[in-house]
Amino acid sequence: MRFLITGGAGFIGRWVVKRLIEEGHHVDVIDNLSNSSRANLAEFEGTECLKNFVVGDVCSKEAVGKLFDNNPDVCIHLAAQINVQESINNPEKSFSVNVEGTRNILEAARKNGTKVAVVSTCMVYDTGTAMTETSRLNPRSPYAESKLHAEKLALGYWKKYQLPVTILRPFNTYGPFQRSDAEGGVVSIFVKNSIRNEPINIFGSGEQTRDLLYVEDCASFILEAALSGDAVGEVINAGTGREVSINQLAEMIANGPVKHVNHPHPESEITRLVCDYSKARSLLGWQPKTSLEDGIKKLRAWMLSHS
Repeated sequence: MRFLITGGAGFIGRWVVKRLIEEGHHVDVIDNLSNSSRANLAEFEGTECLKNFVVGDVCSKEAVGKLFDNNPDVCIHLAAQINVQESINNPEKSFSVNVEGTRNILEAARKNGTKVAVVSTCMVYDTGTAMTETSRLNPRSPYAESKLHAEKLALGYWKKYQLPVTILRPFNTYGPFQRSDAEGGVVSIFVKNSIRNEPINIFGSGEQTRDLLYVEDCASFILEAALSGDAVGEVINAGTGREVSINQLAEMIANGPVKHVNHPHPESEITRLVCDYSKARSLLGWQPKTSLEDGIKKLRAWMLSHS
């Protein structure tokens, strides 16, 4: 099959591309490299299966249209403005990339009859536990609000035009190739600081909880959903069902001191996040394979090998 991966040089996108190439599919990638790196796909460039790597933006109808001219069977839409603080500082950019960019993908897909898997976020939910796909929604940042708008737009294309779309809501994903600077994920930042024997800084009380999904499990979920006919028109969660506080996470990782610091955007914080992935299990036969302890070990080994 032929796949188009938007944001394919990003953290999750890189792992999706890897799986597709290993399985012998043909892959086109578009990524503007704003939150990613061409180096993430370096090992695949020049291979037969990676057909095109376009440095471009999903906000460009022309760039998107050219890739859809290759008639992809499936588009996995990962490209997004993902940083919460940046969305607060510049909400217009979030809506431009996350909503208008998604519209460009959907419109091009409609003209070509391409199935679209829109990768959204668990940040659309209200605080709580055992979150199912029908749990209360309460986006607390322009980022989360823009992702919810993108979801609704995609489902509108399904209802109005019968464009086969699937909405995916993976919970907090971590693993190798994730950024570990200020815009990175909490696990990657903590592991990096632990390796360097630097203090681990926790925003706020640290009692906020997360459901942490290893990236290879996330990539597997995305591909299984993207290829499933039963997933068309559905919203599907992916997580582990395990709730871990940031304080507990720091205890698991830290080698040095742990400090609590002021939260940069407390109004956007979700105090409890834990996934009910029973729909993914029943609909796709998917479940996570990597424990948090094993995932942290894998991430630490990868960081040490790339330091």
